[in-house]
Amino acid sequence: MAEIGRLLTAMITPFTEDGDVDYGQARKLAKGLLESGNDGLVIGGTTGEAPSMSDEEKLRLFAEVKEEVGDRGAIVAGTTDNNYRKSVQLSKEAEAVGVDALLLTVPAYNKPPQEGMYQYFKGIAEATSLPGILYNVPSRTAVNMDAATTLRLAQIDNIVGVKEASSDADQITRVIDGAPDGFNVWSGNDNETFSIMCTGGYGVVSVAGNIIANQIKVMMGMVLEGDIESAAAEHRRLLPIFNALFWVTNPIPIRHAVNRAGFRAGPPRLPMVEPDESFTSKFNPVMDAYNIDLPV
Repeated sequence: MAEIGRLLTAMITPFTEDGDVDYGQARKLAKGLLESGNDGLVIGGTTGEAPSMSDEEKLRLFAEVKEEVGDRGAIVAGTTDNNYRKSVQLSKEAEAVGVDALLLTVPAYNKPPQEGMYQYFKGIAEATSLPGILYNVPSRTAVNMDAATTLRLAQIDNIVGVKEASSDADQITRVIDGAPDGFNVWSGNDNETFSIMCTGGYGVVSVAGNIIANQIKVMMGMVLEGDIESAAAEHRRLLPIFNALFWVTNPIPIRHAVNRAGFRAGPPRLPMVEPDESFTSKFNPVMDAYNIDLPV
């Protein structure tokens, strides 16, 4: 299976002023994100505003970004929602256009029981040969995938890890402790990367990596080298921007930050909207305290 990498960034999706997907800018952004320190990219996730995109748009975006980056970084495609059959079909089609892995998100709104989650992910995994990364994000889906279900799914050969955004430190520790060899835990929140990696986690699926990937990578490297004191200091330095990017609903702040940094990413799609002055007047000074790693 493809090497997916420790630092993955959930890439925003550039749109034109008319609201169409800007595939040319998406290619440029993907290339820039890898140049700025990312190991791979998650395309078509929450940060990419996937709920407001059609399957046809997603597939073209997967294909164009993978064509642009080639083997320079892994492309992880978000292919699931609360429609099981459609999720299976999109996962197959994503494999056909050449992505490296799939992001498999707990179904929102349905509120399935643990057995339903297991059967749902098992069926998608069996429909494709690609590695799959589970995504547990109760704040979005209204239901938590517990440690027992995650570890049960970890026994499936091509389910290779989980993006854990439950913010439940005990649950995440149980998954790390019980995971078989080759099953990795990525932090689903930038402000938890340090603690999760210190507990034995593998890496992060980042939002802040759209603008400060190299700085995140340096902090992660310190953890891996055992220099916990320096890593903790760097975590504390980065914490204000990590938190500011979630002062209002993601991806509103990170899209604003990318545009403000000088990369044309366009406006969000409804129901997301541009941030108002009450947000930007507080956010912009925080952003200005950091160097921007994204080449623009």
